[in-house]
Amino acid sequence: MNYQVMTSELLEIQPRELKFTFELKKQSSCSVQLGNRSDQYVAFKVKTTSPKKYCVRPNIGIIRPKATCEFTVTMQAQKVAPPDLQCKDKFLIQSTVVPFGTTDEDITSGMFSKESGKYIDEKKLRVVLISPPHSPVLLPNNGELKKDSSYDAPLHKNIAQNGIENIPPPQRLAEDVADFQPAKDMEELKAAKDAEARHVDNAMNFESAKEAVEPKLVKDLEELKSKLQLTSSKLQEADHTITKLTKERSAAIREKDILKHEVELLRRKRMKRIQVGFPLLYVCMVALISLAFGYLLHP
Repeated sequence: MNYQVMTSELLEIQPRELKFTFELKKQSSCSVQLGNRSDQYVAFKVKTTSPKKYCVRPNIGIIRPKATCEFTVTMQAQKVAPPDLQCKDKFLIQSTVVPFGTTDEDITSGMFSKESGKYIDEKKLRVVLISPPHSPVLLPNNGELKKDSSYDAPLHKNIAQNGIENIPPPQRLAEDVADFQPAKDMEELKAAKDAEARHVDNAMNFESAKEAVEPKLVKDLEELKSKLQLTSSKLQEADHTITKLTKERSAAIREKDILKHEVELLRRKRMKRIQVGFPLLYVCMVALISLAFGYLLHP
């Protein structure tokens, strides 16, 4: 990997804000295009601070050199409108260089772990809510949107009492008042924004830490599965060996019984031959002796 890739942005992101047309109880979607600016294969992953509120398809992918890719973010239907349509949700797009030929199926959480020492490019996108086109000014009222009626009787009443004309709309007026807030209020507002940014960063860091621990848990689980499979195969092999030894023992016992029976038969045959052959030998010997004595007595 060259130095240029390590120090430059890997992806060109358009747009840099996620704009959703907000309507109660209706889904809203927007698309983001990613362009690979490098000469390498780049893997990307999309994360958000509110995963239950948004659906990202696809949330991971591979972009070939100088190619583009697009993903769609869908905001689920909401029952309550945020005040002044202000949204604090943020998205994080992580990207890193991967080997040539890597596919979407090869992507793992460990690829985006900073602990691996790899260069991880991160870009944050904020969420912007906009009113539907050609709709009246909408203001939140007990979690619902209603038509702003501040231009009617109360406005004319204020004009009649104070003699003030050309009163700006409530939103413009609120902005003007905010510009002239005391320094203390501005510091409090800045502190609140900083706390919000820290909260978002902590949420993203927590998710990153979770993803860093995830590969280790997956690895331990895979090792445990492999050990269980090895133990199971050894048990099956031992069972097979025991069965084989049992059969061999039974065969040896049968052969021993057969040999014992054959030895007993041979022994009986031998005894029978001895009993049958002894009188004949005795008769022969007696006959020879008789012939010898007869020859000596009658030369």
